[in-house]
Amino acid sequence: MDQEIFLQVNHVSKTFPSVKALDHVQLTVRKGEVHALIGENGAGKSTLIKILAGVYEPDPGAQIEIEGQLVEKLNPITSVRHGISIIFQDFSLFANLTVAENIAMGASIESGRALVNWKKMRVIAKEAIDRLGVDISVDVQLGTLSVAKQQLVAIARSLACKAKIIIMDEPTSSLSKGEVELFFTIIRSLKSEGISVVFVSHKLEELFEVCETFTILRDGKYIGSYPASEMDTNKLISLMVGRSVTFNRLGAKKIGETLLKVKNLTKAGNFKDISFELHRGEILGITGLVGAGRTEVVQSLFGLNKPDSGEILLDGEPVQIETPEQAVKLGIAFVPESRQTEGLVLRQTMRDNIILPILDKLINKLGLIDHRSLEAESDKWIKELNVIPAVPEMLAGQFSGGNQQRIVIGKWLATSPKILIIDEPTNGIDVGAKSEIHKLLRSLSDKGMGIIMISSEMPEVLAISDRILVMRRGRINGVFEGETADSESVMNKAFLADKNVG
Repeated sequence: MDQEIFLQVNHVSKTFPSVKALDHVQLTVRKGEVHALIGENGAGKSTLIKILAGVYEPDPGAQIEIEGQLVEKLNPITSVRHGISIIFQDFSLFANLTVAENIAMGASIESGRALVNWKKMRVIAKEAIDRLGVDISVDVQLGTLSVAKQQLVAIARSLACKAKIIIMDEPTSSLSKGEVELFFTIIRSLKSEGISVVFVSHKLEELFEVCETFTILRDGKYIGSYPASEMDTNKLISLMVGRSVTFNRLGAKKIGETLLKVKNLTKAGNFKDISFELHRGEILGITGLVGAGRTEVVQSLFGLNKPDSGEILLDGEPVQIETPEQAVKLGIAFVPESRQTEGLVLRQTMRDNIILPILDKLINKLGLIDHRSLEAESDKWIKELNVIPAVPEMLAGQFSGGNQQRIVIGKWLATSPKILIIDEPTNGIDVGAKSEIHKLLRSLSDKGMGIIMISSEMPEVLAISDRILVMRRGRINGVFEGETADSESVMNKAFLADKNVG
């Protein structure tokens, strides 16, 4: 490969109290290269990104060269000046500001001028948007745009800051198939301009579509860098986790009596005539395209999206669920799709997050919190769910994605639910952690818990669902027994209208 090297990283280590996140890691990215940085959750990818962003300072001995020049110290400002731009999973944009302000504010601050030149800001923003070849008004408020368009705004912001390398963390996690294809077109356009792209993702099939080189980290160590031509999925997984991981169907099992019955549930603009049953010990998978109404249905079961009509029966008795508090008292728990914005308080400890829903049960006769019971309850779930590192006082935001998901699940299991609703259980989680989450869900169902799982990942739906509901445009468009379902049949129901449904 004769492309000129843009970024050369060697001997980068990072030690936090009680854990070494990186141990002599290296990375080489060439100009105009699309480079995959991959590894399990906790492998050190996020730590390395934050070092390049100037957020973390590496341990002594690190060598970082940009365009052949050794960089002694990076901070957020010098990182940008060196042409490094990071697009984090949450985009780090401001929903209440306009597109122009989001794109050009950084460049305006960098200029050092006391007064903002609003006219120039619009010009800078429009030029960046035009380079992407998309139609987005620079005057609209960012919060009114779709997630896909907000991501394009984040890329445009990088261009406005004269980025030479753009590092993208899980960039397609919330995009539909069509939006992903547009995103890949943008990536190829950036490459043609000589801009390097580092792509961090757990969606392996997407990595193979656009990436030329794969750098793999495992347990904070550098495993190797390989041309895409030398890789396949099995080899990649093996290098990531140090073992072979497969998503075998776990087989049919005997399920119990009806636990939950939903009859003709309807919410205008969300879903219509939704009817299904959930049995004890059953994993009911709900799938479909983005926007099919899956999340809206389960939110109605947890008091977050009150339906207009229909009936919900729990253990054969009609129930009204208008608030999450009512749902929890009825034995329903809900793990939302976004663990970081909806599932966890990132600035609180793991222990505090786990006991949050049951805090009222930990108050003694004097009206004070029983700290012994609090610690025992949180320690129980930390151990049972194998959260690593098992440090109760560590902030939730410091854990990897897979461990954060375990914390959210533990938080709700502490409420002793009859029914666990989990939305996209392995979104943004590495392949090894996915397998462990699947086994956990199956273990919970084996103990009699009823589980409703929403997932967009077909291998996941087929691997662990006892029964599968397919939604399309707010309706149930197909029902399959998990053991006999196949990918083609399920996807046909997701894409094509059933003549009996309308």
